[in-house]
Amino acid sequence: MKPLVELDSVSIELGKERIVEQLSFSLNEGDIGCLLGPSGCGKTTLLRTIAGFSEVASGAIRLYGEEVASVKTQIPTEQRQIGMMFQDFALFPHLTVEENIAFGINTWSKTDQKQRVQQLLQRVDLAGYQHRYPHELSGGQQQRIALARALAPKPKLMLLDEPFSSLDAELRELLAQDVRNLLKEEGITALLVTHDQQEAFAMADKAGVMYAGQLLQWNTPYELYHQPEHELVADFIGRGVLLNGQIQSHQLHSALGVIDHEVLCDQDDHDVTFLVRPDDVLIVPTDQPHRLQAQVVGRGFRGSHYLYTLALDNHEHVLAVGPSHQPLSAGQMVGINVDFDHLVVFDSNICQLPD
Repeated sequence: MKPLVELDSVSIELGKERIVEQLSFSLNEGDIGCLLGPSGCGKTTLLRTIAGFSEVASGAIRLYGEEVASVKTQIPTEQRQIGMMFQDFALFPHLTVEENIAFGINTWSKTDQKQRVQQLLQRVDLAGYQHRYPHELSGGQQQRIALARALAPKPKLMLLDEPFSSLDAELRELLAQDVRNLLKEEGITALLVTHDQQEAFAMADKAGVMYAGQLLQWNTPYELYHQPEHELVADFIGRGVLLNGQIQSHQLHSALGVIDHEVLCDQDDHDVTFLVRPDDVLIVPTDQPHRLQAQVVGRGFRGSHYLYTLALDNHEHVLAVGPSHQPLSAGQMVGINVDFDHLVVFDSNICQLPD
C-alpha cells in the first residue's frame, strides 16, 4: 500500500534554531497516526509544517504521492486538501453551529451545504443544535462542532493539534474513541499531536515518540509499550521503571534475581538496564511461594486497584498492582514474583539520543 503521508529526512528550523532533525515516517491511507512527546519536542512545529504553515530546512514531505514541501517546493496550504483541528477549537462566536460547520464549504450549493451539515450533526450526535451559538455549548460539544467543521470539506488528511487538551480526563478518553470512529467512518487519514499517551492508545493505528526534535520510534501503540527501542520511549510510554543489571552467561542478574529469557540468548556479558512494568511484578502473600521479598513504600489509589511502589533489597524500586479491596500498608513486607512476557534490555543506563 502506498503511503498517503510520507516524511523523508525532514529537518525544520525556526530562526537559527533546529527544531526537527532528520525525521522520517509514513502513514497509509485510512490510518490514524499520533506523535507523542513532551512539550517543546517539536511535534506541533512538525504538524504545522505538514500543513504548509512552515517550511522545511531539508528533506521532503509527500502527500498523496506528490511532493508538497522541500527546499525547492512549497505547495500552499489551501492546495494540500488538509483539514485542521486546533486545541482551542477556534469556532466563530458570531456564527451559529450550522454556519460554523458550513464555513469551509461555502462554495457548495445551499442544498449540498445543508445536507452535509445535517449529516455531520448526526454523526457527532448533535442533531438539532444547528441554530445554537458556540457559547451555548459545553466544551465537549464545541469540540464535536470543531471536528464537524474540519470534516465538512471531506479532506484527504486531517491534522489534530492537542484537540482534547482543554477537556477533563474522562471526557478526553471518551471523545478520543468517538473521533477515531468518526474518522474511520469518513475514511479520512489523520495525524494527531498530543502529550497524552491514553489519547494515542485510544486513537492511533501508528504512533511515534519524539524527543528534542528526533523521532525515537514509530510503530503500533502495542509495540511502543511492549517493545520500546529506546530508554526514553520506555520512560515516556506507560508506567514502569528501569533497573540496573548484568548479563552473565546469557542470564540477567539483578535485584530481581536471575532471569532467563530468549532475548538474552545472543547477548554478550555486559552491564545493562532493563524495563520493569507493573504487570511484570506479581504480589503474593509471604506464606506462598515467591521469588523474593519487597517493602511497600508508596501506594496510589486507582479505583479498582492500588498502584504500589515496592523497595527491593538494594533500594531500587519497582511498581506493582494490587486489588483495592485488599490494601497493603506502607512499610509492609510482601512477597513478589516476576514474569516477563516481554523482556526489554538496553545496552546502557545512560539515556542517549540516536545519531
